[in-house]
Amino acid sequence: MTGFFPSVCAAPLTRFCFAFLLLMTYSLLGWCGEMVYCSLAQRRLCEKRGFLNGPLCPIYGHGALVVLLCLDGGCANPALTFLLGMVLTTLVEYITSWAMEKLFHMRWWDYSQFRLHLNGRVCLWNSILFGLSSVFLCHAANPPVAQWLAALFADGVAVPLALVLLAVYLADIVLSVRSAIQIGDRLAKLHAIHDELAGRLEQLRQEPREALEAQRQRMEAAVASARQTAEQKLHALYSRQDYFERRLLRAFPTMRSVRHPEAMKKLREYLAERRR
Repeated sequence: MTGFFPSVCAAPLTRFCFAFLLLMTYSLLGWCGEMVYCSLAQRRLCEKRGFLNGPLCPIYGHGALVVLLCLDGGCANPALTFLLGMVLTTLVEYITSWAMEKLFHMRWWDYSQFRLHLNGRVCLWNSILFGLSSVFLCHAANPPVAQWLAALFADGVAVPLALVLLAVYLADIVLSVRSAIQIGDRLAKLHAIHDELAGRLEQLRQEPREALEAQRQRMEAAVASARQTAEQKLHALYSRQDYFERRLLRAFPTMRSVRHPEAMKKLREYLAERRR
């Protein structure tokens, strides 16, 4: 094996497939690690983690590829691998958090509860764990993984496998992005309904107080009608979530909406009440 790619991966297609299979391998291993870490922290089996529906956390796969490519498989000194790997993976996590917030207008994870963090997107504790993971990746895990993949290429199995996995991966991305967009649209509609109800109630309160007793019944009827209409709309929005939307909300328990935080809070309260 010479450099990042094994000798059997000379053509552009085989190089792409090799990098993609590495991405899938470390995304799967990262998902397993995330599940174990969160389950131990919660002292119970946690909800399925990750943005995708399958057992993958692509942020770990991309982080691993960035480290392997930038460090050419790892530095001779493990301490240097630790430092550079920590910086590179922290950058990957920060950029991913920023990009997902800009795309979907939601903060998918938040480290603000940690003492040393940067805008809640990254924290020192995770960065240290990423640095240690980079040492393990470069000096222990990747050499046998790369040899195993090289054997798959030599047997002619790797390219068809990579293409099949790529199709499944892209389909999962489409489903997950669709669900994230639906959540954002649902929150916007919930926010509009709550604003409409609040505005109607405020309008009723500010009507002239003359003949107050005569207006009381009309006001109460109008309030009841407005509440009933709002509740019907809210129930329809709450109850029409599909499996993929609910899974995303469970997978990111600290996710919050940048545009509609109150609507997100009410949506989570409804889902928590529904699970009881």
